[in-house]
Amino acid sequence: MMQAEERKYSLDEVRPYINWLYFDHAWQMRPTSMTDETGHKTEYERLHADANRLLDELTPRYSTRALFLLPEANADGDDLVLHLQGDCKRIPLLRQQHASPGKPCLCLADFVRPLDSGKHDRIGLFAATVDEGMEHHCNGDLYRSMLSQTLADRLAEATAELLHMQVRRTLWGYAPNEQLTIEQLHSEAFQGIRPAVGYPSLPDMSINFLLDQLLGFARIGIRLTESGMMRPHASVSGLMLAHPQARYFDVGKVGNDQLLDYARRRHLPVEKLRRFVNAHPNDPTQRPHP
Repeated sequence: MMQAEERKYSLDEVRPYINWLYFDHAWQMRPTSMTDETGHKTEYERLHADANRLLDELTPRYSTRALFLLPEANADGDDLVLHLQGDCKRIPLLRQQHASPGKPCLCLADFVRPLDSGKHDRIGLFAATVDEGMEHHCNGDLYRSMLSQTLADRLAEATAELLHMQVRRTLWGYAPNEQLTIEQLHSEAFQGIRPAVGYPSLPDMSINFLLDQLLGFARIGIRLTESGMMRPHASVSGLMLAHPQARYFDVGKVGNDQLLDYARRRHLPVEKLRRFVNAHPNDPTQRPHP
């Protein structure tokens, strides 16, 4: 079976890709001017100054890591079928429960060439994380500890952003001429999407167990809890889809009819899957969608 490739990044490489909007959201801050009416720094500016000083402190000590796999694949109904050098693996997916009037109910598999076309497509699988020590770097100092955790979350997402850009331009190479600014990257002006596990388009946290089998999370220090959550907390995993019309959507609360079908395709008990599918709402204070 194909083996996932690994990347290790210095914080200097990743830092430019941090999306500070979600850092601010985690701290319930809104951007303000650099100084208040008295000429003193605002609370917002002091927070960012503290964050950047801590980043300077973290940079020589820690790094981030990522895994990715780019197998040929097809869609078979609501399943992704991965062709892995003579072996085939399936990733069953969920379909949107309620769409806008006149719009189809979407599944991520809709953006991959169907199996009966006779031609293979390709998808990406990925996981990204930080050195675990980063999350505990400031233990004993509540403020700096919270700052370290939110920075670690942002750095994991920034690693996924950087990896995805490299995948599009060279590693997969479906967008070799892409030239986007950081702001355009954060507004997702690129071709394709990067749905993350646990988010509205890919809400089942147990998909992490399938990705772990394919990528080998332990290679970059990620371990899974019984609920499919990743440790370190500052980790992200998911899919990369290249279709020009691919977009995000919210699967919504999964009804019993689809849950029964999904359990059949996953070869797992319905009650076990029920715990995963509707039990993990996205927390926008931690990571963006996706």
